[in-house]
Amino acid sequence: MQKNACAALALLALLTLSGWCAAQSDNYPAKSVRIIAPFPPGGSVDTVGRMIAARLSESYGQTFVIDNRSGASGNIGMELAANAPGDGYTLVVNTIPLVTNHFLYGKVPYDVVRDFVPISLLTGTATACIVHPSLPVRSVRDLIELARSRGNMLNYGSAGPGTNPHIAGELFNYLAKTNIAVIHFKGGGPAMIAAMSGEVGIGFPALPDTLAHVRSGKLRAIGVTSVKRAPQMPDVPSIGDTLPGYEFTTWQGLLAPKNTPRAVVNALSERIKKSLAAADQIKRFSDSGLEIIASTPDEFAAHLKKEIDKWGRVIKQRGMKAD
Repeated sequence: MQKNACAALALLALLTLSGWCAAQSDNYPAKSVRIIAPFPPGGSVDTVGRMIAARLSESYGQTFVIDNRSGASGNIGMELAANAPGDGYTLVVNTIPLVTNHFLYGKVPYDVVRDFVPISLLTGTATACIVHPSLPVRSVRDLIELARSRGNMLNYGSAGPGTNPHIAGELFNYLAKTNIAVIHFKGGGPAMIAAMSGEVGIGFPALPDTLAHVRSGKLRAIGVTSVKRAPQMPDVPSIGDTLPGYEFTTWQGLLAPKNTPRAVVNALSERIKKSLAAADQIKRFSDSGLEIIASTPDEFAAHLKKEIDKWGRVIKQRGMKAD
């Protein structure tokens, strides 16, 4: 009798919880939603975050607003997101440093698996190897020869230790047997400004960050990091054509703090996929150098696991450290 009563109570609790989650999903969002971007305005994370926020605002009829909280290669913003309530009203958008920081820093104030729930792998993109027009190079071969002849006199800008431009640049150094020095900035936006001003001669920004500046002539693209040429830069060869084995593509994903109801997570994922499926959105993102992925939460979780395994090996082999 007692066992039957306990079982009945447990079932009632489960049904109540399921009903509460469903109701929360049906009413979501009842107010504005904050999306933390842990890097400054102007970089690929900020760009994708704003594009996704605009689509979700339009779809839901509620405001999704970007909150830039930069510092420590994304760790400051990620800590803020990890400590936020799991109610669906704080989300976070990030990229490869989400997983690489665990291997680069002695202590990281969050755990990507324990503290977050994946919502959607949003987009993927190649990066470009760009140079300031004053640098006398017009190809990857030219850059390699110049770098070898000048020793460590050349430099490239990164968005911070362990960020996408840093990893792309060190992969270049490793395969080309060069020693181009890295100059770290507090985000992709400041790094881009430094490249355009000539403060640094070289950069490895994501395509969305650099297309307009290359087209205007403020920067020169000499290679893309994908295996094939990028449709947005058809005249720019792949770095791998000159450096066999070179390949670096990045991604941007949306997550929520732990304990966010699964019904809300699934609803967001489905809304993102639906919002980005239209032909005009596919073209808009493609014109910005972005490939729409819009994965399910489980697909994003599997991707994160692969990225943790992959970059953990690379960083350990290269002995890379951020502190």
